[in-house]
Amino acid sequence: MYLPRHAEKIVKKISAMFGAVLVSGPRQVGKSTMIEQVLSELPTIVRRVTFDDQLLLLSALEQPDTFLKNHPPPLFIDEVQRAPKLFYHIKQVLDKDKKKGQFYLSGSQKFNLMEGVSESLSGRIGLVNLLPLSLREQNMISYDAPFLPINRYFEERGKEIKPVDYEILWKTIQRGSLPEMVVEEHIDWQHFYGSYVRTYIDRDVKIADEMKFTHFMMAAAGHTGQLLNVASLARDVGVSQPTAERWLSILVSSNIVYLLEPYHNNLISRAIKTPKLYFLDTGLAAYLTRWTNPEALREGAMGGAFFESFVICEILKSYYNAGVLKPPLYFYRDKEGNEIDLLIEDSGTIHPLMIKKHSDPLKKDIATFNILDSIPTIKRGPGGVICTYESLVTLENEDRVIPVSYL
Repeated sequence: MYLPRHAEKIVKKISAMFGAVLVSGPRQVGKSTMIEQVLSELPTIVRRVTFDDQLLLLSALEQPDTFLKNHPPPLFIDEVQRAPKLFYHIKQVLDKDKKKGQFYLSGSQKFNLMEGVSESLSGRIGLVNLLPLSLREQNMISYDAPFLPINRYFEERGKEIKPVDYEILWKTIQRGSLPEMVVEEHIDWQHFYGSYVRTYIDRDVKIADEMKFTHFMMAAAGHTGQLLNVASLARDVGVSQPTAERWLSILVSSNIVYLLEPYHNNLISRAIKTPKLYFLDTGLAAYLTRWTNPEALREGAMGGAFFESFVICEILKSYYNAGVLKPPLYFYRDKEGNEIDLLIEDSGTIHPLMIKKHSDPLKKDIATFNILDSIPTIKRGPGGVICTYESLVTLENEDRVIPVSYL
């Protein structure tokens, strides 16, 4: 069963604007399936090549020019990052023929870190970032605008609301949102993610000490929703800090981990400048930290961190699925320990949000919002508390209690 993806619309749009489209995202997130769905609706036949075929991969690595002559456009190349030399030769094709939508590419590495993309295809390629299924997609909701806590958003989003069963929500948080896990409920969770980690390390990481890297992934998952502390991760695993930094960059580049940057400017001297770490699939994080059932996770020591990670990722998906490659998402924390979980910047206005797994937020939960009013360069807009309350209601002034169902 295929669940329609909101990013389909973006792929269609940019394929009409650029000679090539590149969809990047984590392994098994549904990149190839989505592209094939888009291609099935085209009047022309687009052939697919995949580098799971070792002979094709060898040809693309050793003779990229000949490879493209033998596989002319329109062409879909799956896992293109495995043959980075192709990018230069795709550029040559596009320079000669300005036709749009000639190449559809997918890759499990971030596009800006793929060798050859920035240098070879700047201005010739449209980019899409795809993450695991959003709650909207899982519930077959068509509304696809990025989340923003303002009246217009809530009015439009409210036309297509499906109440959230919070027992099912915690099952989703613990089980994860990769398409196969969502659609195939009979799949064994332990076996799936065990295989996922092994395949990821074998194919994408290719590192000598696989056991140590697995331990590093486990340590990083234990820090989801927390300030990044590379020194602590290095100590936990027993590796040097430079090694931990290199391994973290691998997790980021392969879309396993997202680093939420802090909001700061020259007038906020007390704000910290350390990012927060979030796993982009809470199911993978739960597997790595051994939370084997949703009830234990919800009531356990990491319940709040997992709920926050889930909400951050849902909001991130809403921006990526709308074609926003660099979502305007930040957080605030100062040296006195004051924190705002999420800041969304829109048209010069900052919207502050707290994320709480409980269902009874209080005004004290948004007390730190007042810090923004003391910064001359910041215009504060409506915000609120994203939580498990069932209704959208006013908390104070323009700040609301925001149910997860409104994401």
